[in-house]
Amino acid sequence: MKRLLSAAGLALGLSLGLATVGSAQAQTPPGVLVVGQIAEPKSLDPHAVTAVNDFRILVNLYDGLTRYKSGTLEVEPALATKWTISDDGKVYTFSLREGVKFHDGTAFDAAAVKFNFERMLDEKHPHHDTGPFPLSFFFSSVDTIDAPDAHTVKFTLKEPYAPFLSNLAYPTGLMVSPAAIEKHGKDIGRHPVGTGAFRFEAWDANAKVVVTGNPDYWDGAPSLEAVIYRPITDANTRTAEMLAGGLDVMVETPPDSLRQFQSDDRFQVLEQAGPHLWFLILNTKEGPFADKRVRQAVNYAINKKALVENVLQGTAEVAAGPTPPAFGWAYDESLQPYPYAPDKATKLLKDAGYDGKELVFYVTEGGSGMLDPVAMGTAIQADLQKVGMKVKIETYEWNTFLGKVNPGLEGKADMAEMAWMTNDPDTLPYLALRSAAMPDKGGFNSGYYANPKVDELLNAARTETDQARRATLYQEMQRIVHDDAPWAFVANWKQSAVVSSGVQNFALQPSFFLMLQKVAKP
Repeated sequence: MKRLLSAAGLALGLSLGLATVGSAQAQTPPGVLVVGQIAEPKSLDPHAVTAVNDFRILVNLYDGLTRYKSGTLEVEPALATKWTISDDGKVYTFSLREGVKFHDGTAFDAAAVKFNFERMLDEKHPHHDTGPFPLSFFFSSVDTIDAPDAHTVKFTLKEPYAPFLSNLAYPTGLMVSPAAIEKHGKDIGRHPVGTGAFRFEAWDANAKVVVTGNPDYWDGAPSLEAVIYRPITDANTRTAEMLAGGLDVMVETPPDSLRQFQSDDRFQVLEQAGPHLWFLILNTKEGPFADKRVRQAVNYAINKKALVENVLQGTAEVAAGPTPPAFGWAYDESLQPYPYAPDKATKLLKDAGYDGKELVFYVTEGGSGMLDPVAMGTAIQADLQKVGMKVKIETYEWNTFLGKVNPGLEGKADMAEMAWMTNDPDTLPYLALRSAAMPDKGGFNSGYYANPKVDELLNAARTETDQARRATLYQEMQRIVHDDAPWAFVANWKQSAVVSSGVQNFALQPSFFLMLQKVAKP
């Protein structure tokens, strides 16, 4: 395999040279998939990262106890073959897949599961200092982890927590070799060892991450011999590389480029709706947006159809409420987006006594899932001004922007752009719409929305283990939040990818992950 990869690497070097200096289309090697990523990964330790960019690599190196069924956000067995949930919803007992080994040859067993979670959750664990673990709160409900035998692991929760199985399928729940952590310590992120369909081979900083197919993978050996992930931060450069043949796959395609690829039979253009919401946080605590009628007016005043068709060029769909339609089982199909109705917006503003007060609007230059934030902000400003709302835009770099928005908008701004991608219908509303999730309490309710009925529904939904009953609770929550309008619901992003026509069995996932086990490239 290593000899083959070396030859492939040589071929790749030649092809990339052609891609940059020649006019003819270059060719990447057969059996080797070259993926153009948007950035260098921060780490290849799944417990230490939060970016989808990193997740696209990690899900091919590691497995979790559960995973998302292909094409859905529904959970299915992975390293666990089955599980039971106690009647009180607090004890999850997993039967583990037997005979699975980590890439370093050590056994995957219940002790390894216990090690992984206690590393994140127990400050006294000998390897807790290999963190930080920014998403460990996904498992904050865990009280104890027991391993009664090598193939059984039992999680006891402090209280029922319905998203638990979904969170196990998220990269934060992926299993790392304990032996590798003990060997590499804080450097485990540069020496990843999982049980996944691909093994780590090399990481050339700011150039490529190389992984090779795992012939012993428990779910079947992958067809690809290797995958090379190339960080290309500039979208235009990424597009040029794809057109020249230096890439087989390009993710997060610029909207301006999609039509070019769609008209070229050398490429396939794929789109997939995901669990994404682009919205405006409205300051419900003070100023004009303390009045529900003014918040509803904003939703009527924004021409969202024009935004997704013109600014986003069809790469998104108009959002109807706080829950993305990708969560099919929990989504309220009856909920309709606020229509573009400037006359209705004007009447609501008049009824509310809006006096033309200037509104401060926080806009970011760019950030995770933010979808052309400056162009979107400018278009929204124009729409609101058409109905008599004065809007002053303040633009900030992403991290500066978060430093202003996350602590809350009080005394600073009336509205702010925001985008979330989540793995469960609980996550966004629980962290950003509950009255107990105010910024001063460690939550992300930066607009200070509070509705006791919404609190009741969210608390009930996360402790309800029957999915049908959970769905009913979430759907009722959506209808209330839609009417209360604490946010302007704008768009749900459709992720896109451009794939060379010679690549087979490639599919986008609602999770935004790239699952490459079944991809082939003859």
